[in-house]
Amino acid sequence: MPALFRSAFRPLVLAAALMAAIAPLAAREAASGALLDATLSGEFALQAGRLDEAADWYLRAAQAAPEDPALSERATRIALLANDDRRAGEALQMWKAAAPPSLQLSGIEATWLLRTGRERAARRELIALMQAPGADGWRHALSAISAGSRSPEDAARLVRRLVDAGAIPDDLQAWLAFGGLAQRLGGDVSERILQEVLRRFPDEPRVALLRSVQLREAGQLEQAREALVRVEDQALLSPDLRLAIAAEYDALGDPSASARIMAMGPQDQRSYGLRASLLVKAEDLPALEALYAELREQAQSPEPGWRLLLGQMAEYLDLHDEALEWYASVPGGEPRQVAQLRTAKVLHDMERQDEAFAGLRGLQADAAVDDELRRDAYLFEAELHQQDGNSTAEADTYARGLGAHPDDGALLYARALMWERRDDIPRAEADLRRILVAEPENVAALNALGYTLADRTDRYREALELIDRARVAEPDNAAIIDSYGWVLYRLGRYEAALSELRRAWTLMQDPEVAAHVAEVLWAMGRRDEARDWFGKAQALDPDNRSLLRALENTGVEL
Repeated sequence: MPALFRSAFRPLVLAAALMAAIAPLAAREAASGALLDATLSGEFALQAGRLDEAADWYLRAAQAAPEDPALSERATRIALLANDDRRAGEALQMWKAAAPPSLQLSGIEATWLLRTGRERAARRELIALMQAPGADGWRHALSAISAGSRSPEDAARLVRRLVDAGAIPDDLQAWLAFGGLAQRLGGDVSERILQEVLRRFPDEPRVALLRSVQLREAGQLEQAREALVRVEDQALLSPDLRLAIAAEYDALGDPSASARIMAMGPQDQRSYGLRASLLVKAEDLPALEALYAELREQAQSPEPGWRLLLGQMAEYLDLHDEALEWYASVPGGEPRQVAQLRTAKVLHDMERQDEAFAGLRGLQADAAVDDELRRDAYLFEAELHQQDGNSTAEADTYARGLGAHPDDGALLYARALMWERRDDIPRAEADLRRILVAEPENVAALNALGYTLADRTDRYREALELIDRARVAEPDNAAIIDSYGWVLYRLGRYEAALSELRRAWTLMQDPEVAAHVAEVLWAMGRRDEARDWFGKAQALDPDNRSLLRALENTGVEL
């Protein structure tokens, strides 16, 4: 090769080598830039409550860093929340490629398979989950069924098939959990599970509890009571079992029997407190007086909790002077703070309002007490003014409280609820937005503002964005799912709304949720079903505001 040619070629070789070295670096920098842009854009979209955009950006971020399982997992979860099954599937595949197998990953895959109508494949995944080593596989399976099923009927059918396949592990807790889900879903699968539980665990008292719950929810109250009577003596086995039996008696509308169960076995401050509250609920004053006399003999030491409890019992019994004495004797700590607030309530009940409010204002001005107690004194004063029907004084109390504790979230939230009760939606919105300025991810404020806008205005898209931000933080929160279903209804998406609202009902049997389901069914022309749901709401709370508004909106008379 001629020398001239060699000397001319050498720089070209060096340049080519340099370009070969630079190209991967430039590509990595470009990929890093794309990853950063996509991640930031996804976060901004999430903060704005635009889940569809967030799902798109996070999928792009996962594609820019396919080796990062945390990123593809986040992309999968956000896409599922956005109901974007296509993007969820793409992100899920990347997650599976980047991460080792895990129960969490399998549970999310089962959720996605159910969401996309692949029930047979989902069932295989769920069976594998429940047969996985360890004790948590069935929990992930249960979560997948709840989150992924497109309707309660689909979920009930799937549970039935899992039972028939013998997939549920031989674990009482698993069977009780699936039995509880089946009861909430309705249909005959709960009876099928109960029979299997009785066969597998014939001597287990919690099985009788499951039977009692099932009978109660079917309206067979006497049979439910008989099932409880058979296991009453088991209450002595453990405090948790005693509490469960007592809770079921209370659910049957018999707080006296519940208090009787709580009186069985060793007693402590908690059990005494529960007995007292149950007797108050039962309006059984003789029994409450007897319990008060019993505890009074044990209050020789200055133990704060006991003295606070005795003060509360005396308050319930309208023994106002004794209640004041007990509250004054609580020596310190958190019980002392509660006692100071309860003192104001007793004075108020004695129609010594001036003293009650003077005491609360003394706390508000006392620099020696902590900020939380001073704040609570404003909240308590506002509550007493509300009871008195003094709306001007209630609003003034919140104004003074916020003057002393600017932008306090609890005060702003309580005042927002006050404005909403008064139908002053602009002021309610303003207070909730003030919370979000200080705490952009305050889930309660996000959900409250989103629901208020959906329920009381026509700003449905804005409401959806706020509720979606809350859903990202707490996707399984029943109250948030209810808000989501309600805004979908207001957007005219009736089928999707009904699915979400019924899912909320499986998690939380609340009169507001039942009223929402009823109103959606009414709008869909399913009037008989709607009346059934209105009846459920009325049985839980006939004075519920959402129920009353729904009845007014539909013209239904119960």
